[in-house]
Amino acid sequence: MHFLSEVLHWFTTRANWTGSSGIPELLWQTIKLSLAVVASATVIGGALGAVAGHTGRGSIAAVNAANAARAIPTLALLTLLAVVPAISIKWGGFLAAYLALVALAIPPILTNTYVGMREVDADVREAASAMGMTGFQVFRRAELPLALPFIGAGVRTAAIEVVATSTLAAYVSYSDLGTYVLSGLASQDNVEAFGGSVLVAALAGLVALALAGVQRLLVPAPLRAAAGGRRRARRLGGAVV
Repeated sequence: MHFLSEVLHWFTTRANWTGSSGIPELLWQTIKLSLAVVASATVIGGALGAVAGHTGRGSIAAVNAANAARAIPTLALLTLLAVVPAISIKWGGFLAAYLALVALAIPPILTNTYVGMREVDADVREAASAMGMTGFQVFRRAELPLALPFIGAGVRTAAIEVVATSTLAAYVSYSDLGTYVLSGLASQDNVEAFGGSVLVAALAGLVALALAGVQRLLVPAPLRAAAGGRRRARRLGGAVV
């Protein structure tokens, strides 16, 4: 109880809410870094996954490369980037953290996008082509909308991972919520480290909820209705015809 009271006091201390090292400023720095990373990873990973899924060309290489990239520890990559002065000091450590986190965020987006595109029923493609659609029109008006649930899930997974891992940016002197965790551990201030961890966890939870809502809005209404029907059937123990 004493520890929790100290944490509450830390959160209610005015000094922790003002200035360049206050919670609002460091929260914004975390959000800014995470937005840049997820946006870039969505463009890169989404484009590669969509092309590979649509054409079927280079799919094995793309997916295997994405899975291999997941095995690279973000901290190790960040450490390698930190020893390159042109990168480590650029924009106060932002560039090094950005590059390391983009490498973390691309694989789930690329893999989910590819799987989503390949999961589109071949009959849908054939029907769209029979209606006179070009290859690009089939991709944009048939495949992409049907793959959105998978793509959204990949972006949401990547975003949560990025927010949670952004604390490592403090190792390259980028000031974000990870600063509280790092400085707390360095000074053995468990209250500060715990407070920073709570803020990061809360932000990751809010991001997950927000992106789940966005994903639901982006998924076409017929797909939402079909998914809802399957869930109701499973609850009732029935089968969907």
